[in-house]
Amino acid sequence: MSWLPIALVAVPLLGALAAFVRAVRDSAVAWGIAVSAAVLVLAAALAALFDYARPAEMQLQTDQPWIPGLGLRFHLGVDGVSLPLVVLTALLTFLCFVHLAGHPPEGGRTGGLVVTLLVLEVGMLGTFLALDLLLFFVFFEVVLVPMYFVIALWGGAGRRVAAVKFILYTLLGSAVLLIGLLVVWTQAGTLDMVALADRHGSGIARSAQILAFLAIGLGLAVKTPMWPLHTWLPDAHTEAPTVGSVLLAGVLLKMGSYGFARIAIPVLPEGAAALAPWLGAFAVAGIAYGSLACLAQRDLKRMIAYSSVGHMGFVLLGFASLTPVGMNGALFANVAHGLITGLLFFLAGAVKERYGTADMVRLGGGMLRRLPYVGSLLTFACVASLGLPGLAGFWGEMLALLGAFRPAAGLSRPPFLVFMAVGGLGTVLTAAYFLVMLSRVTHGRAVETVSPAAPLEPAPLEPAPLEPAPLEPAPLEPAPLEPAPLEPAPLEPAGPLESARPGATGAAGAAVGVDTRDGAEPGQGRRRFRDATTHELAAWLPLVALIMLFGLWPKALLAVTTPAVQSLLGSGAAP
Repeated sequence: MSWLPIALVAVPLLGALAAFVRAVRDSAVAWGIAVSAAVLVLAAALAALFDYARPAEMQLQTDQPWIPGLGLRFHLGVDGVSLPLVVLTALLTFLCFVHLAGHPPEGGRTGGLVVTLLVLEVGMLGTFLALDLLLFFVFFEVVLVPMYFVIALWGGAGRRVAAVKFILYTLLGSAVLLIGLLVVWTQAGTLDMVALADRHGSGIARSAQILAFLAIGLGLAVKTPMWPLHTWLPDAHTEAPTVGSVLLAGVLLKMGSYGFARIAIPVLPEGAAALAPWLGAFAVAGIAYGSLACLAQRDLKRMIAYSSVGHMGFVLLGFASLTPVGMNGALFANVAHGLITGLLFFLAGAVKERYGTADMVRLGGGMLRRLPYVGSLLTFACVASLGLPGLAGFWGEMLALLGAFRPAAGLSRPPFLVFMAVGGLGTVLTAAYFLVMLSRVTHGRAVETVSPAAPLEPAPLEPAPLEPAPLEPAPLEPAPLEPAPLEPAPLEPAGPLESARPGATGAAGAAVGVDTRDGAEPGQGRRRFRDATTHELAAWLPLVALIMLFGLWPKALLAVTTPAVQSLLGSGAAP
């Protein structure tokens, strides 16, 4: 028995209990960083002790009686499919706490947010470690309550509606999922996921497999999310705080797609073969719909949320092919999407914090000049997300399309060729909406459409430095009006570049969200938005490094997943 899987689940749970009992306030974030760092060290130890010569075998297992009367066991372990997701979860949670150290929640109650995030980490890690169907379901459900509170308590103006929508959709999906798992239990007589995968559907009638795959697939599709069950996602992402959006996109969506690889396809192969064309059809519908919806968005966070619908469509398309190539692409895209979209939501949160809005039209462009570090990293993340070769986003989409080009034996090839063509069109549309967004936000000259002092009020936009209107409130004293045009003082707050442009920030530039940089010429005040901070770079740069690593060296991930995928499919074919 290995103690590492138990420790991975126990440490964040004990950390959450300790934070709740101690009611930590001033040191809450530091406590969260310490606990999540310990979990990340345990995940790194798990990866170090993993035998990469046998990635298809379940390793470092813990198997203890849980409810003996029902034959339920507390069974945990990892293989080549789950190991990357365990490490990804631990890493993203730690980076969220690092980010939180420099950005306390706007609604206060920092201690409560720390407790909630740690409980969320318990559910996420447990889902990827569980090897018992009912235990998987328990961990799968644990994440719903803390994520509901993250959105409802620390989200934006529409947080309550978004949180209720999230919980209703996911609970309904979970109910259908439970029905499918019970069908498997009654047919197979066991809940052990390892034993069920080794049987490859033996002992389960074809009709029962189709029914169970339909129920399990629908339950997992809500969490993935698959079109048209995705409608909770844009609202949840738009209203969630930055750390909530990062974990929702980076990990929670992967729980649904992981269920396809771990349960639905290997345990119910005949059901998967019967419904694979439908899964592929809904997948490419999501790719096309998500891309077109992104082109119509003005809100940056909402655009990234819809992009997730399209990217997860490639994951589902890879699974629908039922080939080692396609499933490898799906698993690779899972990890790549977690890294890239996590970085995108970090950056979207930083932009919204500085400008007071995520409206791409109101942002006014010119971010590369105004915020060079934030603008450059946003450009990098967008280029990675659109699938540029050499970055992580390319390999998952390419392998998923290749899997659709040659689907598994027994699947009709013409529909999958159509799916591949639609998916290829989706990659073009993905490049289109990201490039349009970058042209609006990062490039060009900055247009002062929003004031950092009062981003939601139109009043700061009206005064223009060259107009004499602001001088009118002193009608009884005309003398001060004459020298005003000759004095540079009223022009200083707008900066040397903005002072001569109508609609410049003016005196409002000295308010929250800007700082004064040294090096301006004598008599000239230079006001600029605050660029990336130390805490932000510490949270963002590890994701940048991993995106480049997996883009340049995809074998680092494919060598782990390929043997495991072949084992789950009962295939010895090369990837």
